[in-house]
Amino acid sequence: MSPELVYVIDDDGAVRNALSRVLRYAGFDVRAYASAVEFLAAEREDRPACIVLDVGMPGMSGVELQATMAHMMSAPPIIFLTGRGSVDTSVRAMKAGAVDFLTKPVKRETLLAAVTSALARDATSRARNEETRAVRARFVRLTPREREVLAEVVRGRLNKQIADDLGTSVRTVKAHRAQVMAKMEVGSLAVLVNVATKLDDGGSI
Repeated sequence: MSPELVYVIDDDGAVRNALSRVLRYAGFDVRAYASAVEFLAAEREDRPACIVLDVGMPGMSGVELQATMAHMMSAPPIIFLTGRGSVDTSVRAMKAGAVDFLTKPVKRETLLAAVTSALARDATSRARNEETRAVRARFVRLTPREREVLAEVVRGRLNKQIADDLGTSVRTVKAHRAQVMAKMEVGSLAVLVNVATKLDDGGSI
């Protein structure tokens, strides 16, 4: 298994090199960039990662990069690093999802703790995304009528109510419900509702 990946983005070469050395010595794989634009232009690997990002860079700032990445799927968590951070900037960055906001010069222990926390968050996010992808893959196996039944079941409708709504028999609704449970690979109504919540978040139901 490849080591966890840390992207270091800082326009100061000395800082960039120092951060890279500390992180590599701690066992992380590191990719270093001198600007946000350079980072965006590079190919990123699909594995657990986080970003150590300077706030005040020429051109696209760290906060602007954060805003840009907010629209990307599976964007790595961000740790901000600054030599002149303001309270307003740090609050804005944290509200936008940053893991931490560290001030230069940052202590080795502080940096590594923040990186560990960011990578744990990324691992959780990746696991959640993978679970959602698996649920959607099962959902696409349902027929159009089975999807209608699923939506009605999740709303809490009884078999007779569903049958009336869909213009079919209770026996047919029961058969569709059984197929839905089997294809969605769930053993109870409670689990089915929980699974459907993931689909609803993605706009599938």
